[in-house]
Amino acid sequence: MSNTGVHSMIRIAIIGAGRIGHVHARAVAGRTDATLALVCDPFEQNARALAEEYDVRYCLEPDDVFSDPMIDAVVIGSPTKFHVDHILKAVSAGKRVMCEKPIALDLESARRCIEQLGERADQVMMGFNRRFDPTFHALKSRLDEGEIGDLQQLTVISRDPAAPPVSYIAGSGGIFKDMTIHDFDMVRHFLGDIAEVNAVGTNVSAQIAEQGDLDQVVITLKSREGKLATIINSRTCAFGYDQRIEAFGADGMLSADNLTETAVRKATSTQTDAKTAIMDFFLERYEDAYRIELETFLDSIVDGGVISPSVRDGYEALVLADAARRSVEEHRVVTL
Repeated sequence: MSNTGVHSMIRIAIIGAGRIGHVHARAVAGRTDATLALVCDPFEQNARALAEEYDVRYCLEPDDVFSDPMIDAVVIGSPTKFHVDHILKAVSAGKRVMCEKPIALDLESARRCIEQLGERADQVMMGFNRRFDPTFHALKSRLDEGEIGDLQQLTVISRDPAAPPVSYIAGSGGIFKDMTIHDFDMVRHFLGDIAEVNAVGTNVSAQIAEQGDLDQVVITLKSREGKLATIINSRTCAFGYDQRIEAFGADGMLSADNLTETAVRKATSTQTDAKTAIMDFFLERYEDAYRIELETFLDSIVDGGVISPSVRDGYEALVLADAARRSVEEHRVVTL
């Protein structure tokens, strides 16, 4: 670690001043033992806007972050193709690192990253924020406490209200690496190592099909212990940002439903238990998760211990994404 042992205040740089950068900046602002010290983005307008909001410095080149002796930790929210390079440079410069998903666009780059990091890979956090969602965390805790006996089946539903822009999709690595990657991590979080992956997909959007990507996918997975999971993804959800988990066990079932802005329900002659619409934007739905995620990262810096999820989890999720892609292309179950 760099200078955190000398200074009581952890000084953080954020690379990537987009939507996620703003979320992380808010989370840092809520801490008394950390401060946002530097914002980096190649687009000066974005960098300046976030920097001015928190009255901090900004730069346009990531190398200026890595070489800055005043920075203790780096939150990487740059485009995926830069993740491995930024992780390795930041760690080499003695910084603690949290990186947004996915770790890389291809397995070879991810493997190289893990190998070069060595033992330090256990201290580089991967931004799988859904592990920290209070509702999902409560479900996992109650499952671990044995409330429904041994887990037999897990269902993860994740549907977006709309697809990202075509320009974004082109560099995203496809739906499995960009969207389903969160769900792959959640399945591993609940089931452990995965032995089999079977995926099917189709398109509603001709634009996405032209990019060689999918907008509707269903994946079934089997763990090494024989437990089953199903992931259901869509990029065309008419009723909002659909985020649910169902855990089915030997003695019962636990389920986490969608969140609405309020818990008020209405009953009339034509409706029963009518609720307001579910949240339709991922930054609102997972605002608490992002905050708790960053707090966990900062706590790990103070404690100096290993972090979970780490880039090793990022690699394993990417293995599943790659297996799902091969399963769709080759019309077969992929064994790992």
